Amino acid sequence: MPTSLLATSRPAWSLLQAHAAAMKPAHLRDLFSKDGSRGERMTAEACGLFLDYSKNRATDETMRLLFELAGQAGLKGRIEAMFTGEKINVTENRAVLHTALRAPRGSTVMVDGRNVVPDVWEVLDKMAAFADRVRSGAWKGHTGKRIRNVVNIGIGGSDLGPVMAYEALRSFSDRGLRMVFVSNVDATDAAEALRDLDPAETLFLVCSKTFTTLETMTNAQTCRDWLLRAFNNDASSVAKHFVAVSTNAEKVKEFGIDTANMFGFWDWVGGRYSMDSAIGLSTMIAAGPAAFTEMLEGFRVMDEHFRTAPLEKNLPVIMGMLSVWYASFFGAETVAVLPYDQYLKRFPAYLQQLTMESNGKRVTLGGEPVTYQTGPVYWGEPGTNGQHSFYQLIHQGTKLIPCDFIGFARSLNPIGRHHDMLMANVFAQTEALAFGKTPEEVRKEGVPEALVAHKVFEGNRPSNLILAERLSPRVLGTLVALYEHIVFAQGVVWGIGSFDQWGVELGKVLANRIIPELESKAEPALGHDSSTNNVIRRYRKMKA
Repeated sequence: MPTSLLATSRPAWSLLQAHAAAMKPAHLRDLFSKDGSRGERMTAEACGLFLDYSKNRATDETMRLLFELAGQAGLKGRIEAMFTGEKINVTENRAVLHTALRAPRGSTVMVDGRNVVPDVWEVLDKMAAFADRVRSGAWKGHTGKRIRNVVNIGIGGSDLGPVMAYEALRSFSDRGLRMVFVSNVDATDAAEALRDLDPAETLFLVCSKTFTTLETMTNAQTCRDWLLRAFNNDASSVAKHFVAVSTNAEKVKEFGIDTANMFGFWDWVGGRYSMDSAIGLSTMIAAGPAAFTEMLEGFRVMDEHFRTAPLEKNLPVIMGMLSVWYASFFGAETVAVLPYDQYLKRFPAYLQQLTMESNGKRVTLGGEPVTYQTGPVYWGEPGTNGQHSFYQLIHQGTKLIPCDFIGFARSLNPIGRHHDMLMANVFAQTEALAFGKTPEEVRKEGVPEALVAHKVFEGNRPSNLILAERLSPRVLGTLVALYEHIVFAQGVVWGIGSFDQWGVELGKVLANRIIPELESKAEPALGHDSSTNNVIRRYRKMKA
């Protein structure tokens, strides 16, 4: 390992700094006018995805230097280390093998001397058999009724991935099954989720690796109590209405779940990378094993592309390096992800955890404080809704916000002119962001001089455009894997660890300390700062 993992220690970094200074005054209008082939040349295609990155504030020289930086960071070697099971999550001494979750049956991925692929497929086969039983009606509840409601209880990666996948694949899902997701420890979440459900027709999936996650187990206990009230406290009913995605057989059995209905996963799968593991059981129940397998194939082909394609043709590397370019050399603090498909309405929220929990780091893997921006804030909404919300800021505000647009050539609901209108907006937005409207163009429209400045669009706002034929299970897997690998490429170049999340621990520890202080009948002795002590006392007073 080199003496320093700081990105600034690499020769290409200083070259990029000088290049960025020269590029900042350049406008996309000029870059396109000087290079007639730019729009065709600055594209890449793989795995059913077409990427147009020509509307970025970048030239061939920019890309050359960015790929050089990736090479100096050892990106190719780090990719191979991840795929072969090296323990690249160094702070937890773990392998990082979400890619093994979609490895072909019969392949080999070794972790600590064991081929984990047969274990993965054993769980997938068990999930498929269970999903088929629920979908066919063979699985019966306590009173003999078939299951019509499935409630996924989780938080973080155990919720965001399943929710996003269900919404994305709703067109492929069994509409006879109602899928509900509970994650927030706020009682309102569970109360509203359960309000209209029949306990006799409801199945709960409790997703917690340790079966001790505070929010998840609090919600699970509330749902268990709700069920038992319906069945005269008959504890045997729990085994008919609860299954577990966990590795803690003792806790699962103690809860009343038959351990035969426990679906495991492994410590080499991070929560935010787990939607294609047993955490995806709700996805498989909703869309069926065949669709889930197709989604895994989408993940797999992007994995192979990321592992084998040259850097300059590698979709995750191109997008990852462009995000490094804007974050580290232009000071951009956010990235907007704008899917033009209503089924992807939860995709930006899913990416928030994937990207920010991974690369929201202030030190390198070696513990050195970084001196540059690392993980940007990812956010977004589906188009065209966002156009009537926050696009004003992107177009005419003072912040530089690189955008990823995602569109599809074919709609899953082809009705009248809707889809052509939708896609016209995609293309129009990328064009408007890049080229804007000059004062001269505004004046030619007869706008009064007093309004000219207000109607000018500066342009020069960068964007990527990803196009696929249609949103299918395979394409969903490909898109998710694309962003997984973008995150990894960013992290390698920044020299940070993308696979731990120590930043979520402190709040949990303090919350566990405060809970008994809020619940205590007697006035507790408080040892926090004056503000926290004061608000705890005020809360206790208001609650009383």
